[in-house]
Amino acid sequence: QVQLVESGGGLVQDGGSLRLSCAASGRTLSSYFMGWFRQAPGKERVFVAAIRWSGGTTYYADSVMGRFTISRDNAKNTVYLQMNNLKPEDTAVYYCAADFKHYSGSYYPTEGYEYDYWGQGTQVTVSS
Repeated sequence: QVQLVESGGGLVQDGGSLRLSCAASGRTLSSYFMGWFRQAPGKERVFVAAIRWSGGTTYYADSVMGRFTISRDNAKNTVYLQMNNLKPEDTAVYYCAADFKHYSGSYYPTEGYEYDYWGQGTQVTVSS
């Protein structure tokens, strides 16, 4: 079992920044991918970013490319999401997730059902 705990959410003004953290326990994060998703009110949960734990290759949704950065700290078993130039449309509950499956080639998981473990979520609200 893996427990994921997000933190760092809050209220920020348009153009501001926040850094989310996702601390993992229960199993060493030798997972193949860690991902961030978000769910806005009345909308489906969508992919935001992912990082391949081994090697650190990162992937982003088009909507956050150039503004968000995903990173990880192997020693702390923690993944981060640095969010800059936040916009009101970034308002959502943000979830981190771990995927322990192996994928061949350059494929990376962007669908929620592909991830094995989830955190409880942290609210991010961007005011205009």
